Amino acid sequence: MNTINTHSDQHGRHARHGRPEASTSWTVVPEPVTSPDATLLRRAYYAEVAGRYWKRQVTEAEIDQGLLDFPDDGLLPPTGGFVVGRRGGEPLACGGLRLLDPATAELTKVYVDPRARGTGGGAALLQALEAQGRALGAERVRLDTRSDLVEARALYARHGYAEIPAYKSGPYAEHWFEKRLV
Repeated sequence: MNTINTHSDQHGRHARHGRPEASTSWTVVPEPVTSPDATLLRRAYYAEVAGRYWKRQVTEAEIDQGLLDFPDDGLLPPTGGFVVGRRGGEPLACGGLRLLDPATAELTKVYVDPRARGTGGGAALLQALEAQGRALGAERVRLDTRSDLVEARALYARHGYAEIPAYKSGPYAEHWFEKRLV
């Protein structure tokens, strides 16, 4: 089992902005994408990205349909994996990785609960997912995201992901990133 424990940075900005204290550590562990915690986090992820796109709250039925329309196939060994991040024991983050080809992994479903943003959860997820990619033999990690997901784009840029030309198309892909793992 690949467990990542991390402490978020301590610049003091979290307390000033009403965020949780930054000294609480994150634990990120591989977990089946179908576990109860992973399922709740994937639903929260979809509710947020769909709600932001549609500019309204989504219904449970829309979440159900979205998860059917965008399945989490490939997020299982030996072609990928899924991780859940916990802070203070509470599941507050998740992310998945799948191989696109033997040298290229793709990140998907990267999510940190809004209550825990700015506390190092995104960095902890990336560290764990990149380790999974290396373990699968990937030399690079790619992802796509939307323009309105500015927090995600900033996270990727801070952690060494560079924008690249489109490597695939899709209705919600507006920015493409890549990071070399070797």
